[in-house]
Amino acid sequence: MNLKLSRPIAFLDLETTGISLSSDRIVEIAIIRIQPDGTETVKRRLVNPQMPIPKSASDIHGITDEMIKDAPVFKQIGNEIKQFLEQCDLAGYNSNRFDWPILMEEFLRSGLEFDVAGRRMVDVQRIFHLLEPRTLSAAYKFYCDKSLDNAHSAEVDARATWEVFAAQVVKYPQLGDSVESVLKCIGEEEMVDFARRFIMENGKEIFNFGKHKGRPVADVLRAEPQYYDWMMKGDFPMHTKQKLTEILNRSLLKKA
Repeated sequence: MNLKLSRPIAFLDLETTGISLSSDRIVEIAIIRIQPDGTETVKRRLVNPQMPIPKSASDIHGITDEMIKDAPVFKQIGNEIKQFLEQCDLAGYNSNRFDWPILMEEFLRSGLEFDVAGRRMVDVQRIFHLLEPRTLSAAYKFYCDKSLDNAHSAEVDARATWEVFAAQVVKYPQLGDSVESVLKCIGEEEMVDFARRFIMENGKEIFNFGKHKGRPVADVLRAEPQYYDWMMKGDFPMHTKQKLTEILNRSLLKKA
């Protein structure tokens, strides 16, 4: 293995009922945990989403209501998944915008805290799109010279993503040989909430949508307290609401 790891890195892939961060649910989860010595551990579970799986989603990943009717709900396995991810850096394919945000929502709904602070987050798609814009199947063919059979099986996709990442490190010397050097090369996103309703600018959380786009969140909450209530009642992901509350509480402490 050409990649030098200072701590484990976990490659995540999810299959879900849809693409909404706030309302859709996980139906399959697969994680490949890579130890610094290259040892791999795989965790894969089917999950009962407690809602019907739309045919449009089943047509993509092949998972039906019948297949998950006896599977555990996420709350039953949430702590197991959290423990599996302990002390890991986090990775996946388009994972910073989809897989990790969806998983965060499931953790929050289950009453579990999953802190990503201090964890390095590598989105393999970001490397690929930056250097060789294509899909995961094409990336697998390009970097690994293999065909991606059973695409949209969570474990197959997670493993393919790990193999693509390892091949990228070999192909592009400028990436270096560690997670730290990779992120230094491609840039590390400074995220506030996974849904990116807020972004960081000059050390401040800024609205990234709507009528207040570009304004500091704390300033808006001080000027329009009702905006907080509107967002908390709205169809925003739980992680966005959690971060909004943190910003509000921090603002109130400063005011006091």
